[in-house]
Amino acid sequence: MKYLLSIFSLLTCATIAEMHAQDEDFYIFLCFGQSNMEGFPGIPESEKGPVDPRFQVLAAVDFPELGRAKGSWYTATPPLSRPSAGLSPADYFGRALVEALPENKKVGVINVAVGGTKIELFDEAARAAYLADAPDWLHNISSAYDKDPYARLVEMGKLAQRDGVIKGILMHQGESNTGDKEWPHKVKTVYLNLLNDLGLKPEDVPLIAGEVVAADQNGKCASMNEIIRTLPETIPTAHIVSSAGCPDTVDDLHFSPEGYKMLGTRYADTILPLLVQ
Repeated sequence: MKYLLSIFSLLTCATIAEMHAQDEDFYIFLCFGQSNMEGFPGIPESEKGPVDPRFQVLAAVDFPELGRAKGSWYTATPPLSRPSAGLSPADYFGRALVEALPENKKVGVINVAVGGTKIELFDEAARAAYLADAPDWLHNISSAYDKDPYARLVEMGKLAQRDGVIKGILMHQGESNTGDKEWPHKVKTVYLNLLNDLGLKPEDVPLIAGEVVAADQNGKCASMNEIIRTLPETIPTAHIVSSAGCPDTVDDLHFSPEGYKMLGTRYADTILPLLVQ
């Protein structure tokens, strides 16, 4: 009996220690999508820092040149997704959010994105068929996540839950699904899968989705914004971030650094009223 009580006491202490290790003031956000969430290459020197250490990134891949190892937290100096990526909405989302939140709050992001991909790559039921016909460049990019970015996002999400609380999911995806009216339902599948796999409730973890480059910037995929705006009809906890007026680059697909700054700040403005502080 004494032996069983000792084992029970040890397990109880371990559980309490684990509970105490999770910081409820550490707000974590999952970020996924394609190239605009990944971060279009090119980071102006003025955007490299300094970054408030209250804004952290959980490295989803190794960053040898920056001394980052997959699965560890670091001050969120760009790039946040992969070594070859650039500034993204996640950068100014986090910077704006820590500036707006009380000083005892921290913000963490996990950025898993694959340039040029359709939403199907994040759907475990559709991923294999999608990759079977995918071009070599998509295989090369997705290889950073062992060709399963969804699984990597869940893996990193579970790690992050040891340290803080997941408060939202940020998405910027749609260019490669332009014109696909089933896109909202495909996004819903990914969103519900993430909630289920990470033990989250929709009312606690809203989905924040950004529009692609807008028509006022001659965006090549601007017509997709009409479909993106319908997302809350399929996912009641979804909120849309407007891209109107956000400057883009010459390809009319990717935002400029100033565009990312504006868009990321709008992501933060959208999530801020939804946070229970």
